[in-house]
Amino acid sequence: MNIHLIFNAHIDPVWLWPWQAGLDEVLATCRSACDRLDAHPDLTFSRGEAWVYRQIERLDPALFRRISRFIRQGRWEIVGGWWIQPDCNLPSGFAMERQIEEGKRYFRDRFGSFPKVGYNVDSFGHGAALPGYLRAAGQRYYVMMRPQEHEMALPARLFRWRGYEGDPEVVTFRIASGYTTRELSENHIAACLKGLHEGVNDTMCFVGVGDHGGGPTERQIAWLREHWNAFDGHQFVFSTPSRYFKAVAKHASSLPLVTGELQMHAVGCYSVYRPVKTALRRAEHLLDQAGRLRNKLTPSQERDVPELGEAWRQVAFNQFHDTLGGTCLPSAYPQILDQLGAAAAAADEVIQIGFRGLLQSEGGDVLQRIAVHNPSAMDFDGTVEFEPWRADPWNERTHLLDDKGRRHPFQRIRSEAIAGNDNTGKILFPVRAAAGKTVFFRITEEGNPAPVRSGVSGSATKLKNNRGVSIDVASGWSLSLGRRAVTVPVLQLIVDPTDTWSHGVRTYGVSIAEPVWEKPELIETGPLRSALIQTGKIGQSRLQAEWRVEANASHAELLLRVFWSEKHKLLKLTLPLPASAKERIDGVMGGMLVRPNDGRELPLRDWTRVTCGGNTLGVVAPDIYALDGDGGELRFTLLRSPLMAHHDPQPPEHPRGVVSDQGEHIFRFCFFLGETNTEQLDRHSLQLQQPPLLADLTKGMPTRFPSF
Repeated sequence: MNIHLIFNAHIDPVWLWPWQAGLDEVLATCRSACDRLDAHPDLTFSRGEAWVYRQIERLDPALFRRISRFIRQGRWEIVGGWWIQPDCNLPSGFAMERQIEEGKRYFRDRFGSFPKVGYNVDSFGHGAALPGYLRAAGQRYYVMMRPQEHEMALPARLFRWRGYEGDPEVVTFRIASGYTTRELSENHIAACLKGLHEGVNDTMCFVGVGDHGGGPTERQIAWLREHWNAFDGHQFVFSTPSRYFKAVAKHASSLPLVTGELQMHAVGCYSVYRPVKTALRRAEHLLDQAGRLRNKLTPSQERDVPELGEAWRQVAFNQFHDTLGGTCLPSAYPQILDQLGAAAAAADEVIQIGFRGLLQSEGGDVLQRIAVHNPSAMDFDGTVEFEPWRADPWNERTHLLDDKGRRHPFQRIRSEAIAGNDNTGKILFPVRAAAGKTVFFRITEEGNPAPVRSGVSGSATKLKNNRGVSIDVASGWSLSLGRRAVTVPVLQLIVDPTDTWSHGVRTYGVSIAEPVWEKPELIETGPLRSALIQTGKIGQSRLQAEWRVEANASHAELLLRVFWSEKHKLLKLTLPLPASAKERIDGVMGGMLVRPNDGRELPLRDWTRVTCGGNTLGVVAPDIYALDGDGGELRFTLLRSPLMAHHDPQPPEHPRGVVSDQGEHIFRFCFFLGETNTEQLDRHSLQLQQPPLLADLTKGMPTRFPSF
């Protein structure tokens, strides 16, 4: 048995320290690793993450040259090659592809190659899309550790992994014991020998001190040399991951095959410190839109807007598993949110300049126009809200015309501003716009506006539309579409004594409290949408729930506002199912996945769909990142309130401890009943996260004040 010794130093650039401390540990660790290689000509070292190399290149060119020399000699191996070791569940699929692309671009530019070994040794779980992303980038091998043996059973330590039936495979190695260690022992070596597939005579053993520690120590090297022949039938080899996979290549076709996601470690990371998750998701979608609009800029416009590469690298850096998992120091997050805000602002500037640049080629019109552009990759078909600035107040004669001169339905709705202004008027109106296209609506007072046929009705107890979608308070809060009905979901407060990560947790407990609601109030009714609002309280937290039903829609919408004031509690929105469901289809990073509805807490991307008792129920929830469910219900995890940066077994108290996620949070839910397919749920979630752009267009209108 060959024991491939992998000298490494896992680096968390942000965790129990801010990112600038991460810069210091990068320099110290890699300098120390170079010193060990200088002192021991037979040693090798492995190091990943383009962000690490870029910081060394910027801050210590001499150290960068030392590393480059060792790379050329084959003694320093670049592994992974992504920008950072990200969370492998929460990023959007297109953003994960960009994570890999940014690293690949850097390493090819600086070193002329990109590693064939993917490497995420500390990430908390691994989504089913990853094998496809790895193979698309030219990576055939993968090294991971979590979930560990006690969290997920695998047929062998070395196995073939694919995400879906018929998809590409990657040969994957699960690290035993740990990817770093301060003190070497026979137990650490022995753990690496367990669980290998029959006939495989090579394993990897990871050695070195991480996070400010400098990789392999002289003490560790001495221990290995002293024990070089201490394990009968086994031989130590100073090695690298690529050398290991080359040694086991002959076994690849006979290795056991694993299909699906590799889950789950630290389930709490998908529901703690929500601001970083919403900020990153927003930046991802803005950059996705900005990339399409940047392609439409003129050369002069392009010179004056931000370059998006750096914004994408900020997003990639903050996809880091501890950052996005919410497990960093609370004092580290203001800088993290600043970085994501800067990325979002750069994208927004490109979007707004690009959109208005497109409008400059439009001809004039004597009527004021509303321009609506769809910057998404999917067609848009839904309603939008806009508050055009009017020279004259809105009145009964003011109405909209579409691009063919036909009267277009709209509904006046309450302005966001509480301060009144006669020249403003917010409207709701339906829009259909193909991907990348712009449509125009004209505002006029000429002629009598045709009455808009009402497609929705509302009272303080019931909302209903022309498709049979209804919310009924009088019948005990039921949600229905025709004869299909479910009970409206309820909020549940659950005791949560776990640490920041929720280590050792498979699912959360039972409810200790439900909301106390006040009487609902009808706040909006019209031909296109009706809404009622209800305030309440759960535990020490205030609630505001707004239910909406639109004309022609096959869904009802819930806009939930939570003013969270709990400690060591968890909030779930629980949806009772009309019949038992053994499985569901969840949106996941880069696609969807059939999962057992067995009570496990798992990451979620945008939506879920379940079929039970002849009913199909789809829930779009782009602001939710985790859920569980058993046969009779779905439970969406909204908020948790552990102490931040608390890791068992430390006691969960601290005189200056910061409780996570205190304050205001907003969640959007859309409930679909009936024949709803997964493509429809994907499209609707994208419409919520990449809505159309709107702008006033007054080009060609007559001058209102000619004397000025």
